[in-house]
Amino acid sequence: MKDAQPEKILHERYDPTTIESKWQARWAADDLYRTAPADERPKYYVLDFYPYPSGEGLSVGHCRNYVPTDVVARYYRMKGYNVLHPMGWDAFGLPTENQAIKTKTNPSVLTRRYAANYKRQMNLIGASYDWSREITSSEPDYYHWTQWIFLRLYDHWYDPRVDQARPIAELEAELAAYGTSRLGLPLSERGVTAEAWQATTALERQEILKRFRLAYRGEATVNWDPVDKTVLANEEVGPDGRAWRSGALVERRTLKQWFFRTTAYASRLDRDLDTVDWPSRIVTMQRNWIGASVGAEVIFKTVAGDELIVFTTRPDTLWGATFMVLSPEHPLVAKLTTPAQQATVEAYVTQAKTNASAPVPVEEKEKTGVFTGSYAVNPVNGAEIPIWVADYVLMGYGTGAIMAVPAHDERDFAFALKFGLPIIPVIQRPDDAARSVVRRGTYAEDLPNQLRAAGYQFSEQDGDLVVDLTGAQAEAYAHLVQPALFNGWTEIAGSGWKFIFPDVIVAVDSVEADQQLAARISTALQRNDLPTVMAYLTTIPAYRDLLYHDETGVPISSGAINGLPGDEAISWTIDLLEAEGKGKARHNYKLRDWLISRQRYWGTPIPIIHRADGLEVMESDEQLPVTLPGVENYEPTATGESPLAQIDEWVKVTLSDGQQGRRETDTMGTFACSSWYFLRFVDPRNPHELARQEELAYWLPVDMYVGGAEHAVMHLLYARFWTKFLYDIGVVPFIEPFQSLRNQGLILAPPREVDGQIVIEKMSKSKNNVITPDEVVATHGADALRGYECFISDFEAAVPWSTDGVPGIRRWLDRVWRIVLNPEQDRASEGEFTERQLQRILHQTIMRVEHDIKGFKFNTMVAALMEFTNALYKAREAGLSKTPTWAEAIETLMRLIAPVAPHIAEELWARTQRSYSIHQQSWPKADPALAAEEEIEIVLQVNGKIRDKLVVPADADEAQLRDVALQSERVKGYVGDKTIRKLIVVPGKLVNVVVS
Repeated sequence: MKDAQPEKILHERYDPTTIESKWQARWAADDLYRTAPADERPKYYVLDFYPYPSGEGLSVGHCRNYVPTDVVARYYRMKGYNVLHPMGWDAFGLPTENQAIKTKTNPSVLTRRYAANYKRQMNLIGASYDWSREITSSEPDYYHWTQWIFLRLYDHWYDPRVDQARPIAELEAELAAYGTSRLGLPLSERGVTAEAWQATTALERQEILKRFRLAYRGEATVNWDPVDKTVLANEEVGPDGRAWRSGALVERRTLKQWFFRTTAYASRLDRDLDTVDWPSRIVTMQRNWIGASVGAEVIFKTVAGDELIVFTTRPDTLWGATFMVLSPEHPLVAKLTTPAQQATVEAYVTQAKTNASAPVPVEEKEKTGVFTGSYAVNPVNGAEIPIWVADYVLMGYGTGAIMAVPAHDERDFAFALKFGLPIIPVIQRPDDAARSVVRRGTYAEDLPNQLRAAGYQFSEQDGDLVVDLTGAQAEAYAHLVQPALFNGWTEIAGSGWKFIFPDVIVAVDSVEADQQLAARISTALQRNDLPTVMAYLTTIPAYRDLLYHDETGVPISSGAINGLPGDEAISWTIDLLEAEGKGKARHNYKLRDWLISRQRYWGTPIPIIHRADGLEVMESDEQLPVTLPGVENYEPTATGESPLAQIDEWVKVTLSDGQQGRRETDTMGTFACSSWYFLRFVDPRNPHELARQEELAYWLPVDMYVGGAEHAVMHLLYARFWTKFLYDIGVVPFIEPFQSLRNQGLILAPPREVDGQIVIEKMSKSKNNVITPDEVVATHGADALRGYECFISDFEAAVPWSTDGVPGIRRWLDRVWRIVLNPEQDRASEGEFTERQLQRILHQTIMRVEHDIKGFKFNTMVAALMEFTNALYKAREAGLSKTPTWAEAIETLMRLIAPVAPHIAEELWARTQRSYSIHQQSWPKADPALAAEEEIEIVLQVNGKIRDKLVVPADADEAQLRDVALQSERVKGYVGDKTIRKLIVVPGKLVNVVVS
């Protein structure tokens, strides 16, 4: 009879489906994640970019954002912080409106439906949002305050003298007393005298104030999306000229539009980037978009007497300005065009407007342009230079006119070559490099020997002498070579810039010299396609790398500033211009004002009324919010008007004085709503003010803001602008909205094979490759999904989804379940693992997990937890499951996994008879002394090469490490009978024995 086998105990298995739904219901019923108002605790405000809810719902790619921020929120709650982790909906915008038109459903109904699905999915993955603070930007109780901020912007101007916004009434008082004389306006802006202001009509005053208001309506050439039938901001158009959302090729139209004057805050937007903890690439993108530069405004007078004002960062190159270029949209184009050129210019301007879409990089545009027939006078040398029109000059940057210095600007260089305009170098190359090609058949036989004797370096190529020299050598070289020339000529290019003929040496130092040289060369070569010296030099390959440079350097051929250091030359030129009334120092920015008008229904109404006499009237605060009318037709019009314009009962209003008016029918772009939503979360149900001051002062700025890098020059810039304005008017006590920013990487579709090639692409509904959290949770559970979202890669890296990844996390959670609840189950034979080892890894893991959460290293956080789980299994095999350290380790494991796997952590906490809830427990504290290694491995080197490795006590001092090194048999073998010159000890790392 066989011996009786011990009965195998069947333990309950980990079942995430049952566990997760149970705890989600309990947490919701208990309002576990409701955030308390401001109190004495330290606060932590962690915020996701609030999403635009669409009908497609969330994918696992969206969860890449929401899971890690939830880990952070849960961690800080356990650390004792008052944590604000809210969620809301960026609900206005084109996708919902287009879907509403398509399905004939009110967009507000669609928004609520889509948001409810997003909320369901967020709850499904265990996100710990405080839903009592949920906001929706399309609800009147929210956009009431968007309109309130708009009215404050409209009623303020920016005073650069005090570097802040001031009420428009204060500007009106100053204009009445002093005009614009004290405002320090740029030369390109028209001034107004006090007398002129006092004599203006109300409508004229409105036009003047429009130049200063922080929200204003003006006529502008804008980007028109023919598919979505609305205007787009520059930031919403790609470099290929296509609309950011619809993909349509953008057209240019001239319409009356509303703008926010972001340019007024350009300096602060640039400067304050130094105060935030943001990814360097986002800071760089914003700085490049703002495009700060320092230079001068310069007045060029046309021969007819008109003033053309240009902005340049390089006034030291004025002596090299050989032509001017105007944007096709410049207001003086028509006036400066001569009758002979009128038809050509008008055709070009029309074509330029047709072709223009977004401001694509002008360096990539093919250079086109036409001559106006007019000339301007260079203010520093009196030269008359031609005025051209070309689309590589943008009306939106600087003044819409440039002085072209083709020798030192790449775009001007290409334009001048194409149209045969002179190119005169006026800045010495920093390397002073020069080259001369002396062609065969033009020089005496002894010239090579003379060059060698004089120390010149040259090569002979098919009889040509290619001489490398410096600008400093140019004069002596020219006088050495000239007597040896009996035919033709040679030249010095790059530095020194001379043409050497048998009868004369001519410096390339003026337009007149250029014209004389070009004529002589063309005649000699019998060619009519070389209108300038540079056109000729570009035909010679040996010169091409020396013909153009844009570095700052010492001026040449520049009159009084010749020989000055570069920076000094710039300052000297600005002083000269100011002294002679021909210019003025100025800061300039590439940043343009923010176009916020949208000709669509589904957006925040702009709270302005237009009187019949053309005056604009602000809605009173008491009338806010101006709500959208309930209508059946949301179709955009083809005329550029909003569909709201067709609703007379909403548009037509009677003002308090009995006059009739019409509401503004454009709505605000959705970026207006997202420019302040982070403020509303701190007090979302307040009907009386944007938010209470004490709540704003306590919670803001946001401690950690997380979202996509694609918003670097849109939402993030706009939110900073609004925050600075609200700071100026005393609404908020901080200057930056988001102290720290992190950008998650994309999760791509799983790799697939196509025609033998592995293809990795974005998830897309059209490609049927979207993976939803619903399907992953149904198969593996929310905690497994959360764990894999953290473990998949570095947070910032783009990575394809792996169908094998989530099951791996699920297996780890199974192991956690078993080791906590059934440590003796399936125990193998005893292993070697001490209680001290368990204690050490316990405290090391606390330190690692805490460090990784703070550093957004969620993949290594999960790896540390897995290693800790493995260590517990080793400790179990060693029989440690009844020890005090084991009990401490198990409790710590549950606390450490709570942020990433909240459901299983809560279940295990309850099953081990601990009080509800684990998410209200404190974070475990690490003891560095207990985490310290008792032994470490050090490297032993001989003359810097590794020869041995030894384990030594962690506290071994320098003398002990020296002894260990010298006693090593392998070190002895390499030292032999050589003399030991010195021993280099790096405590805790290595000993290097240096021998002769």
